[in-house]
Amino acid sequence: MSDDRPAWARRIAAERAARDWSQRDAVRALRAHATEELPADDSMIRQWKRWETGQIPNDFYQPLIAAVFGTVTHALFPAPSRRDGDKEILVASGMETLEIVSRLNRSDVDTATLDALRMTTDRLCSEYPYMPSEQLLLEGRQWLRRVVDLHSKSLTLAQHREVLALSGWLALLVGCVEYDTGARHAAESTRRAALSLATEAEHAEIGGWAHEMRAWFSLTTGDYRGVIAASQAGAELAAHQGVAVQLAAQEAKAWARLGDRRQVEVALDKGRRLLEGMPHPENLDNHFVVDPAKFDFYAMDCYRLVGEDKLARTLAEEVLRAGTDFDGTERKPMRNAEARVTLGVTAAREGDLEQALIMGERALEGERQSVPSLIMTSRELAAEMRRRYASEPGAQEYLTHLRDLGQAKPGFLPQ
Repeated sequence: MSDDRPAWARRIAAERAARDWSQRDAVRALRAHATEELPADDSMIRQWKRWETGQIPNDFYQPLIAAVFGTVTHALFPAPSRRDGDKEILVASGMETLEIVSRLNRSDVDTATLDALRMTTDRLCSEYPYMPSEQLLLEGRQWLRRVVDLHSKSLTLAQHREVLALSGWLALLVGCVEYDTGARHAAESTRRAALSLATEAEHAEIGGWAHEMRAWFSLTTGDYRGVIAASQAGAELAAHQGVAVQLAAQEAKAWARLGDRRQVEVALDKGRRLLEGMPHPENLDNHFVVDPAKFDFYAMDCYRLVGEDKLARTLAEEVLRAGTDFDGTERKPMRNAEARVTLGVTAAREGDLEQALIMGERALEGERQSVPSLIMTSRELAAEMRRRYASEPGAQEYLTHLRDLGQAKPGFLPQ
């Protein structure tokens, strides 16, 4: 088949091949997910062939196909996204930073100022994937101080809750970047502050993300039971919020590392069902918005851990495709790094040391990194290197590089 087919058409063919399914097998799986009767097999197989050549399925079939492959509709068939929305946020507010700060110095706060602060917070959260950590941490802390200082102003009850919520979102962002850069204790303190702000503001979603951060911290430090506890606590608090999807994903990752395949599938299916029932997000760039494409990223991690190498590789290639613009610019460098580790692990298991080393080294090259997450996944590739290629010079160089990265960030040394 030609390479100019739509990405979704190439993907459903790759997903089917990764499962060693014929098109008849795929139709059989489609029937299992349908709630009403479908046309006869011969007709459905002809339809499936048309889909794989690029004829877009209608709205009835799209969610069924997504369910067959364990993903969600808008991850497989992306909706139009708001491009460069983060660059337009302050323009929409009609204010520059200097004017916002000037307004904050007044004795009272008006609606326009709070709107501008909300947009600024959204901009900062949207810059998380690619802004250099040091710069984002500096800006995030500056704006957090400015917003917290508003508590000394004359505020209405509604404004007070809004300020608490803005403070909570900024604290979540700052805590994430602190953890990315290895400041583990500072990150935990900031996370606790965010949880306290969420409680005071009665804001379930911020509270859910504070629990999700605890799950993430536990995951990267090897406390897998702690991941499950934090995920379940967050899900109980924010059961109907987008964060519940990510909490389910963190639980799935923990079960994968504990070796419980059944619980992995249960948790992934819970997250998939939640996400499928939610409206498509307006701003896919915001770090605290669970975009549909990220679900493939979660599943990739789990399948790599349980040894489903074909599925893991297929999803890793999809993560890289979705996280890279047509000109090669990486929009999701941290996701892309972990996708490359996945490709490295599957290559190592297949006996392709050269490809494993290329992917492993490329994963470590990015300027924007979540060091604890990157080292956590890279440990798996390191383990494969030690197990299969301990005497190879290239493998030894990679292990040294990984060890140097861990030493540069105390507390995150690879085991």
